[in-house]
Amino acid sequence: MAVTAAPRAVGPTVWDGFSLLRSPGRAPVAVGGTLDPATLVGAYRAGAFPWPTGDEPEGAEADEPAPAGAGGLRDLLRAAVAARRVRHLSPDRPGGYDLPWWSPDPRAVIPTGGVRVNRSLRKRLRNCGWTTTVDEAFVEVVRGCQRDGTSGWITDELIDGYARLHALGWAHSLEVWDGDDLVGGVYGVGIGGVFAGESMFHARTDASKVALADFDARFAAAGGVLMDVQMTTDHLVDLGALEIPRADYLAVLARVRDADVRLDRDRRPVARLAPPAG
Repeated sequence: MAVTAAPRAVGPTVWDGFSLLRSPGRAPVAVGGTLDPATLVGAYRAGAFPWPTGDEPEGAEADEPAPAGAGGLRDLLRAAVAARRVRHLSPDRPGGYDLPWWSPDPRAVIPTGGVRVNRSLRKRLRNCGWTTTVDEAFVEVVRGCQRDGTSGWITDELIDGYARLHALGWAHSLEVWDGDDLVGGVYGVGIGGVFAGESMFHARTDASKVALADFDARFAAAGGVLMDVQMTTDHLVDLGALEIPRADYLAVLARVRDADVRLDRDRRPVARLAPPAG
């Protein structure tokens, strides 16, 4: 069985020693910095993630409701940085307000083994004939998420940053195949026993659900503990997502972020995830 390699060290980061326990829960916890591997890995290990302006989370606020649009959020972030409520990761550089970093409270998660497979999805798994792989088409999966129409925050700069993380063994993708056609997938960042899922896409009905269910099975088998899906949506709740206090999420992350978790990369039939019809 082929498995993913251990991630390579990325060195010190601006996130070292950064505690998020008292940071805003419904607003960015920091702004600025870059999308280099050290900054990205440091953020995920601390419990934060980048969400560029232009598609900020619903209900975003900086001590007050944000005006509509990215420009309104930038203005609030400038005020929050000036009042020292939000940290600027690169204060020596002007700007940086287009790159906010988030750590929601509560945090949406799916415990491993917790993806909900309903009757229609079980039927799809049994009958579709699809297969899955890990890390066979990382950039193609991210581009698929970008094209899906609901992920306007996935900028070309962000794709480049995640591609560099993938090359270093931190970021992973799961691909869903119909023959030789890529029909769905999910990608994210592996931090030991926590997988921070960033986005998923489908080009065929249910392919993103299949991707999440298959990744859940592989991650659980490898010793993973928690899938971080960041914020709840009705779709994610239907798939098994639940909210926990950020403090609880950070405690789990601190406990398992150095675990040696290696994902099975082999091509597998998705039918294995559904018992035969009785």
